[in-house]
Amino acid sequence: MQIEEIQNYPANLPVLVEDELFLYPFMITPIFINDSSNMKALDLAIKNDSMLFVAPSRLENGRNFDEIYNCGVIGAIMRKVPLPDGRVKILFQGYAKGKIIEQISNKPLEAKIELIKEDFLEGTKKEALLEVLKEKVKNLANISHYFSPDLLRTIEEGFDASRICDLILNTVRIKKQVAYEFFVLTDLEQKLVKLIDLIAQEIEANKIQKEIKNKVHSRIDKVNKEYFLKEQLRQIQKELGSDTQKEDEVREYQKRLELKKKFMHEDAYKEIKKQIEKFERIHQDNSEASMIQTYIETALDIPFEKISKKKLDIKEVSKQLNHDHYALNKPKERIEEYFAVR
Repeated sequence: MQIEEIQNYPANLPVLVEDELFLYPFMITPIFINDSSNMKALDLAIKNDSMLFVAPSRLENGRNFDEIYNCGVIGAIMRKVPLPDGRVKILFQGYAKGKIIEQISNKPLEAKIELIKEDFLEGTKKEALLEVLKEKVKNLANISHYFSPDLLRTIEEGFDASRICDLILNTVRIKKQVAYEFFVLTDLEQKLVKLIDLIAQEIEANKIQKEIKNKVHSRIDKVNKEYFLKEQLRQIQKELGSDTQKEDEVREYQKRLELKKKFMHEDAYKEIKKQIEKFERIHQDNSEASMIQTYIETALDIPFEKISKKKLDIKEVSKQLNHDHYALNKPKERIEEYFAVR
């Protein structure tokens, strides 16, 4: 079948259904066939030495006229290769956009196809819209992986507005319904304006995604850094003489604190937990370590789970704390506050 025969339309053609995407004219695409409906359409095209009409499905694996879009690409089968798994691979080259105007047969799918012809757009308006579109595409290419260098160069150097639109639409990820709306749009000026808007939206979406990824990576890096530094600190402490005894003590304090948590005032719980974490970080040779450890053990020995009806003299509590513990004013104040409200 010669490309010149494209002019002899409307014409009856076998219809092959593509499940994944819209195909565009002048693009060579491999298509894998593994169902009887498409196989019959392919056989009919080969038998009649005719063009093939490839239409996208509306529904997954849809093979009836009411399950496919009414538009697609008229093209030729360049090569057919049977595969070991039973499928058939064809190399398909699109020549022109077409539209189903009449259903001829359901088994195999065959329809009368007419060409979709776009309106011409010439002059300053076309050039201005193309320049804006190319600039938007360049901006999108800088923040995404949609466009290869060769494709970007083809778009930048191109002057066929319709062809450039098809190249872009074939590259960016858009929903089938959106692709369909562009596919059947014959007003070239409207198509350029609409595509500029689509690319602008893609740019904004990619920027937002990039910001989110950067924030997530930054947060992960911070967590990893904190973990790494803590591990380094532990190793340094071990080298300086720390051993597993302190780690066991910290775990035991944490365990005892969690068991008493439900009986404790929230402020008391937070303060004891804070001191345990401080004790975990501080080196055992630090003079403050023994005071903190004494405070923790004293606090954890308090029978929070047992409520006494006996009234405590806060002054006596304060006096006893000052007698037993030098400094540690803030922790002692917390303990006094706790007993004051019991």
